[in-house]
Amino acid sequence: MIRNSILVRHGVASLAVATITFLVAPALAADAMTSADDVYKDVAATFGGVPGFLRQIPPTALDGFWSLEKNLELSETTALDAKTKALISLAVASQIPCQYCIWADTQTLKHLGASDQEIGEAVSMAALTRYSSTTFNGLQIDFEQFKKDLGGSQ
Repeated sequence: MIRNSILVRHGVASLAVATITFLVAPALAADAMTSADDVYKDVAATFGGVPGFLRQIPPTALDGFWSLEKNLELSETTALDAKTKALISLAVASQIPCQYCIWADTQTLKHLGASDQEIGEAVSMAALTRYSSTTFNGLQIDFEQFKKDLGGSQ
């Protein structure tokens, strides 16, 4: 009887917390978001204008998109330099594929002084990784043996 009472109380408490979280979390998240106008002002300050495609991103996604863009890709204080980030982005974009990203990353890389050889090797590394992954997964190569074969123990 006592055990059932405790379970009921825990159940009611869990339901109450879930309900409050469900009702309050969206309001808190909305309060924490930067308005679309504030994002557009920040973008304009960064680039000298707001690209048209940015205005097509839903306002609910805009703050998160811009935050990642500004604090990761555009930031000069990350562990990776701009050229390395663009090479990684191009390699990934080539595999997705994303024509928008491929074009933008290639333009960025040329602006940053990347050679055609560097650009080609980034794309080729993406292709090699995809090829290897397809082969190893398709052949169901034992992962533990694979690690041992390459000198790893974990």
